[in-house]
Amino acid sequence: MRAIFVMIKCEMGEAYRVAREAADNIAQLSELYSTSGQYDLLGKFYLDPGQDVGLFVTEQIQKLQGVKDTYTLITFNAFASGGSAGE
Repeated sequence: MRAIFVMIKCEMGEAYRVAREAADNIAQLSELYSTSGQYDLLGKFYLDPGQDVGLFVTEQIQKLQGVKDTYTLITFNAFASGGSAGE
């Protein structure tokens, strides 16, 4: 599985409704956070290795009613903390 992060800008007053709809309808959603700043929500999604990222974003996220804009970050490697510096 590969993780992508999608920042979601919503129509005014729609962020919580969009969040509920995404949580209820997008199986690939792992975590969804409300945020401050230019975007209203930040979602972490896990996609199958061969899944088309652009198609997923346009068909699953951008089509949610109330979504105004998205910004997608594609990830490469995950790093975990646990060791101290110099180890």
